[in-house]
Amino acid sequence: QVQLVESGGGLVQPGGSLRLSCAASGIIFSIYTMAWYRQAPGKQRELVATFTSGSSTNYADSVKGRFTISRDNAKNTVYLQMNSLKSEDTAVYYCNAEHLFEVKNYWGQGTQVTVSS
Repeated sequence: QVQLVESGGGLVQPGGSLRLSCAASGIIFSIYTMAWYRQAPGKQRELVATFTSGSSTNYADSVKGRFTISRDNAKNTVYLQMNSLKSEDTAVYYCNAEHLFEVKNYWGQGTQVTVSS
């Protein structure tokens, strides 16, 4: 059974930082591209950052220079370090795993991030 379990969300003031974690089980973690998406109220889910099995990363323009995605294949975990948070970063953040070769795609349950004073 595949599980992606996010943690680390919460309430933070503008300018603050949070680190999200996503622990994966039931998959061969190293052959999945891992990604973070987010969905704000009334908006479509959008891609935030990706980290491929080949160690390349990609970021949405809105978070470049503020967010950093990383992964630890030994711990089957992907992280999202979020700095200089803004109110517009408020959303539910979802972890995603996409198989490198097969049509297999999995989602976590999401973790709420609220940026507010």
